[in-house]
Amino acid sequence: MNFAFQSNPSRKTFVCKENLEKNGRRTLKIYTKFGDAGQTYLASGIKVPKTDVRVDLYGTCDELNSHLGLALSFAGDSKFDPKFLEFLQSIQHLLFEIGSELAGYIPKGHTGSVLLQSDIDSLENEIDRLTSSLPEIRLFILPGGSSFASALHIARTVCRRLERNLLHYVETGGEIQKEVRIYLNRLSDYLFTAARFVNHSLNQEETTWKSRTKV
Repeated sequence: MNFAFQSNPSRKTFVCKENLEKNGRRTLKIYTKFGDAGQTYLASGIKVPKTDVRVDLYGTCDELNSHLGLALSFAGDSKFDPKFLEFLQSIQHLLFEIGSELAGYIPKGHTGSVLLQSDIDSLENEIDRLTSSLPEIRLFILPGGSSFASALHIARTVCRRLERNLLHYVETGGEIQKEVRIYLNRLSDYLFTAARFVNHSLNQEETTWKSRTKV
């Protein structure tokens, strides 16, 4: 995910980094050297330092998406529910939309978030579907188990960090659509459930937390 933008001062527009090959085919250009000075452009056209909170937000969203990609790579040849894997990958697509939105991109004709209530409903429905196949939990569970589940647990913690940073941005005067905030809050719940589902599917026993203060 590369949300770097380059300026066209004559038209006051900002476009993704692109390059035209000699055969006229449009391709993405990986580097422009503009960021060498430690600055970048948001999708809204605002020039900011790379330490800007907005850059940190969509960078963390990219980090979350990458952890999901890593998690999916552990699926291998295991016979997981196809719907489960498809749903995980659909989240990656939505995270790309969220990252663009955090970078200030507003699609033509949109005034609010590109996320819909139906996206949040889908997460809740999938949490309920997966939970119905899992044993009830009465104790805290330690992150771990299979490689797939462990990667999902890491994604969960990154999602929580993104949500915390996003809320801090809002509390200090920034504007983020409420759909994004709600979706990320629900997503971390989903990732916890997904990790449990993976371990359960692989017959991987979960480790419960044992407090040293309790016998």
